[in-house]
Amino acid sequence: MSESVHTVTTWPAKRGGGCPFDPPVELIDARRHGPISSYTHPGGKPGWVITGYEMVRSVLADPRFSSRKDLLNVVDFELPPAPPGEFLLMDEPEHSRYRRPLVGKFTVRRMRMLTERIEQITAGCLDAMEEAGPPTDLVTAFAKPIPTIVICEILGVPYEDRASFQEQIDAFMGGEVSDEELIAAYTATQEYLAQLVAAKRARPTDDVLSELTDSDLTDEELKGISLILLAAGFDTTANMLSLGTFALLRNPEQLAALRGDPALTDGAVEELLRYLSVAKTFHRTALEDVELGGRIVTAGTTVLLSYHTANRDPDRFADPHALDLRRQAAGHLAFSHGIHQCLGQQLARVEMRVAFRALVDRFPTLRLAVPAEEVELRPETADIFGVKRLPVTWDER
Repeated sequence: MSESVHTVTTWPAKRGGGCPFDPPVELIDARRHGPISSYTHPGGKPGWVITGYEMVRSVLADPRFSSRKDLLNVVDFELPPAPPGEFLLMDEPEHSRYRRPLVGKFTVRRMRMLTERIEQITAGCLDAMEEAGPPTDLVTAFAKPIPTIVICEILGVPYEDRASFQEQIDAFMGGEVSDEELIAAYTATQEYLAQLVAAKRARPTDDVLSELTDSDLTDEELKGISLILLAAGFDTTANMLSLGTFALLRNPEQLAALRGDPALTDGAVEELLRYLSVAKTFHRTALEDVELGGRIVTAGTTVLLSYHTANRDPDRFADPHALDLRRQAAGHLAFSHGIHQCLGQQLARVEMRVAFRALVDRFPTLRLAVPAEEVELRPETADIFGVKRLPVTWDER
């Protein structure tokens, strides 16, 4: 490795004008110079960007790096601690206290038991698409409704509240509203969840949130946990479904392979997760001086972990910028790694397996209704990578 330190100069780095699914050009270039590059956070705070697969994975498993919100050293003012229940921004032992009661509710077995219900929800969306006829926006007709209905049923959100709830989550995770609108949407969501928790505690129903009211968690903690589960359970999967379909339509030979071989579905989901990496980056802060790749990350310094370049690291995945549904993509970091590995990953997998399979079977002539260059992507400021709209059409029977 060269003695000189490569520097990443812009964040969020912009994607290039080539393949819309590739990570930002500057980050791909940074990884070529080595797995770690220097970077200056807003407010002049020094930091690092980690782009190599092995180094990202090692930091995620290293207790010398903290997830705590209040330790983030990225701006020129102190950040408050994470609100009660929002365990993604916490370390042990607080993290486990919140996560432990949830683990048994998102097991592989329990999520597979939901398959039939997910198939019903998916079929309902496809029935409505077929009845309305082409063209349609796949985001609103397919990608958003499926995970929204599923996670709302799991947590017990009443049916009549789901549309407004989806709008609120879109507002504070989509990266396209003003600060005032973001705060308003976040506040409205918090107020709604407080009412929902109170309702479940007073009159429990058959859902995960009601089950959690029987634990030692306070109403404020349950509200924070609910926010994490709803936002993660909806936004990431919705964008995987829409962006994944876009990627398949842009790679017709891969789409044809998936259509022709149902046994390819599980592997296709893993490869799409690796290839797209919709949860692009996360922060970690060093609790002590740590040596990484010949560099010293000093205590108190925050590093950015670039999942999308780690999942395109040629030292881990051959020909990484190619979408190859037959690739053995196991070990990708789309669901993170370590103690913060995504709690709902098995649910997301079941939803994607069911939804992608049903979509390609029901609409064998599905194609873009506009040139691919006109499909508008979410801005880089969005927490989750995705498309705003995906106009598609098909041949009616």
